[in-house]
Amino acid sequence: MKSDIEIAQSAKMEPIYKIAENIGLNEDDIDLYGKYKCKVSLDVLNGKKDKADGKLILVTAINPTPAGEGKSTVTVGLGDALKKKKKNVVIALREPSLGPVFGIKGGAAGGGYAQVVPMEDINLHFTGDMHAITSANNLLCAAIDNHLHQGNLLKIDQRRIVFKRVMDMNDRSLRGIVVGLGGKVNGFPREDGFMITVASEIMAILCLANSLTDLKERMAKILVAYDLDGNPVYCNDLNVQGAMTLLMKDAIRPNLVQTLENTPAIIHGGPFANIAHGCNSLIATKTALKLSDYTVTEAGFGADLGAEKFFDIKCRYGKLNPDCTVIVATVRALKHHGGVKKDVLSVPNIDALSKGIENLGKQIENIKKYGVPVVVAINKFLTDSDEELKFIEHYCNKLGVKASLTEVWEKGSEGGIDLADKVLEAIDKQVSNFKVLYDEKLMIKEKLDIIAKEIYGADGVTYIAAAEKQIAELEKFKLDKLPICIAKTQYSLSDNPSLLGRPSNFKITVREVRVSNGAGFIVALTGNVMTMPGLPKKPAAERMDINEDGSIVGLF
Repeated sequence: MKSDIEIAQSAKMEPIYKIAENIGLNEDDIDLYGKYKCKVSLDVLNGKKDKADGKLILVTAINPTPAGEGKSTVTVGLGDALKKKKKNVVIALREPSLGPVFGIKGGAAGGGYAQVVPMEDINLHFTGDMHAITSANNLLCAAIDNHLHQGNLLKIDQRRIVFKRVMDMNDRSLRGIVVGLGGKVNGFPREDGFMITVASEIMAILCLANSLTDLKERMAKILVAYDLDGNPVYCNDLNVQGAMTLLMKDAIRPNLVQTLENTPAIIHGGPFANIAHGCNSLIATKTALKLSDYTVTEAGFGADLGAEKFFDIKCRYGKLNPDCTVIVATVRALKHHGGVKKDVLSVPNIDALSKGIENLGKQIENIKKYGVPVVVAINKFLTDSDEELKFIEHYCNKLGVKASLTEVWEKGSEGGIDLADKVLEAIDKQVSNFKVLYDEKLMIKEKLDIIAKEIYGADGVTYIAAAEKQIAELEKFKLDKLPICIAKTQYSLSDNPSLLGRPSNFKITVREVRVSNGAGFIVALTGNVMTMPGLPKKPAAERMDINEDGSIVGLF
């Protein structure tokens, strides 16, 4: 079979204005970025505010493993299959980050014959949204250091500056740095650090804002530091929220592209799924819901991170009511959760599958707590045995959930027809009674306890002394009545990546609590979550190249 990029480069794309026309957009609704991608005007959403939303389908997954699950691939394939069934559908995805593209994880544009295109553009600079976020973030950082240099009227405590610089690349050497060296003319030396752009609060704000005005108001609320008396200092104290917002005036507009089968796909925003909420922008999802009868979207990592935050943060703020959830699983990944090493995952092993499938069982249980119908997509690999596939289907049936054998990577929409049928059946026959898991007005520890026990299956939460102090500080300044975003490993239901399957008899340990006040959630950090990844020993960048004619090779 061809590589992903070879498949993408042989695609017969429609001019993007035709894709736009197919969902009711005219030339005044879009701004072209070349022949095959465009920005959608915010006026589209405003103009259709009285139109009923289409059905919202969330694609999530079990806890990810090195074996791969193919969540984005299934999302694209399901959208294509619904279109093949003559449904009016729009796919809503996140934008890839350059860090993972050149590192090890890869992009987020699907794979095989279920991809969004132009794949090279989407995975590289796209329409410049990541650069706009980086610039807005770093303007605020520059304003902070300039304020220190120009007399520090706000009495900012330079030891307690909490807003970091960002860049959209994996560069571990920038995690901890010292700025301001070189004498008086260069400012005051202090410790600082970089995060990857997708971990920036600006990214989270972009993805939760509902208008340009709302974006600016959220920028103003960013907590940047504490003063020498211990009081919070916000972005609006530095008066740069207007300048930051003008840098984002185009980035806030959703991007429209297409799949290999010419299904419309809106790709916009891409916050980290642990340090933030891991979903595409609210504006993009709402626009898709107004332009279609069915919107297929996804949330990052497993359902314990991505789906929980999609429901408890994104749906809460956006007043969204999801109609169905698809949980993606593979035989290989479930066997890995059952203790099988990566190099022998191709060998049939029902015993390991029976142990690892408990991870899928817990994720199904979690989704049901939100009152949303569930369908399981078994993303098929060539090495899967019939016995293993039937085992998963039988397990799901016992839980009252339909399972669908999905082959969209190999067959495109044809491989997702059964999944589309089961999703449509679930939407038609099961009423979604969506509800969030907790009241955001509860105390911070109460909210953390609910998520840990209900979603992770933990016995409770422990706090190190620093986290206790930070919680007390947020409560003192009335910054605590917000949804919770727990940052933990994606590989386990627990905060220990080595505890696979469905662990029990554990507690999660919160080591730091901070507020993303502009985005509107509290981040509780557990374990060792990296906000600036590093490159692997053999980065994906080493196999990439561009030929004399401008054609790209080695990009997946």
